[in-house]
Amino acid sequence: MKEILVIGAGAAGIMAALAAAESGARVHLFEKNDIVGKKMGITGKGRCNLTNSCSMADFIAHTPGHGKFLFSAYQQFTNLDLLDKLNGWGLLTKEERGGRIFPQSDSAIEVRKLFYHKLCRKSIELHLKEGVKAVKSWGHRFVVQTDSRTYEGDACIITTGGMSYPVTGSTGDGYGFAKSLGHEVTELKPSLIPFTTAESWPHDLSGLSLKNVEGSLWRRGKKIDAYFGEMLFTHFGVSGPIILMLSTAAAHKKSAVFPLELRIDLKPALSKEKLDARLRRDFEKYIRKEAVNGLKDLLPQRLIPVILHEAGIAKDCPVNQISREQRQHLVEAFKALPLTVTGTRPISEAIVTAGGVSVKEIDPKTMESKLVPGLYFAGEVIDIDAFTGGYNLQAAFSTGFVAGTAAAKEG
Repeated sequence: MKEILVIGAGAAGIMAALAAAESGARVHLFEKNDIVGKKMGITGKGRCNLTNSCSMADFIAHTPGHGKFLFSAYQQFTNLDLLDKLNGWGLLTKEERGGRIFPQSDSAIEVRKLFYHKLCRKSIELHLKEGVKAVKSWGHRFVVQTDSRTYEGDACIITTGGMSYPVTGSTGDGYGFAKSLGHEVTELKPSLIPFTTAESWPHDLSGLSLKNVEGSLWRRGKKIDAYFGEMLFTHFGVSGPIILMLSTAAAHKKSAVFPLELRIDLKPALSKEKLDARLRRDFEKYIRKEAVNGLKDLLPQRLIPVILHEAGIAKDCPVNQISREQRQHLVEAFKALPLTVTGTRPISEAIVTAGGVSVKEIDPKTMESKLVPGLYFAGEVIDIDAFTGGYNLQAAFSTGFVAGTAAAKEG
């Protein structure tokens, strides 16, 4: 019976341990926290967005961080395989907008407890509150040194996660282990993270959410990427779904060097001509009002002064005195409200980490190191990252399953 050492009991580590145990191995699962799946317990705003119902091709398309590397892992353990396993364990799930899959209970804690229960029923020695300090390779054996003692095994799977949410235990330990064993760790950047802005007016609009808008990111007049959906103004800048996706684009484009320009199209469904016609109708309707009241059918009240200022129109300017030229400036402001993006929030606040153990040094069919036989990686510690929507958790589950299954094979 092979003895497998798994470091980190997040989604990838849990699945790796279960897969190895189901393949007949004896497994040690090390976790510095006093519970397993701590980060999983806060995903999806505490509801745990387990996976997505989309095709595997769409999973890869939604993974800007080396999505093609995951092709084999997704073939070996699909979203349907995951749901079959969870449903077989008694976890009921539901599908929501965008194909997002959640537990029917909306409880990430329920998912975490279920995994803990399954770990306890398998031939797995769970070492909670036992952080790993070092990993060494001796011939065909591995030595793991923890806070309290030393363990030996035939294979080692590193599933320690990234640098985001360090309060959950993701403090980047695995990168150090990988480097000590000769692996390259690519540049680490925050991904799925809010932007900070040079302008102060987003602070004044803090808490205001905009729906059905388009945000585009630019560098020296060249578009980096654009997304449609919802965004949020905050005390430090901007956040929300489309901003998080733009942050991922920024993390993966070499041209995306801060500062960058964010342009917000407040009415993406309207051409400039149609928007101008709409403005003329509204101004006719509110012809005896001031400019600040002439846009209330088009914009949230708190945003109107910002748009007027961008267009060079005084708030108290009578609607009937707004010139054609000023109206054109207003159209431009509606279609491309500019903000200067100075950077992101700290990596500790990122949902995921971009960068990690280089995929060039990992066999995508087994997740085994190409440099050190018997060493495996799974989950966010690898240089892979995806958008929100269940894609990152599925990547963790799939790579964990592949690594655990491969590590347990005799040979």
